[in-house]
Amino acid sequence: MTRDQLSAELSRMAKMQISDITRAVKSGDKAIALNEVSDLALRLNQLADAIAGVPAPAPAPAPTPAPAVSRARVLDPA
Repeated sequence: MTRDQLSAELSRMAKMQISDITRAVKSGDKAIALNEVSDLALRLNQLADAIAGVPAPAPAPAPTPAPAVSRARVLDPA
């Protein structure tokens, strides 16, 4: 990633999140504002890890489906 690309990405991230934070603060919703700050911190950390070459955490494995259950009736031969 070049310096210009990094600058553009940081600028884009900051503008998007700062806009959301400002809107939440103006509406008086502190919880949303704090969530937006937390989200910005997470995105910045992910970008820093990507630049440093740290591998992203592996996604959680998909749950395995339950085995199919037969709905057939078993008749007693007696």
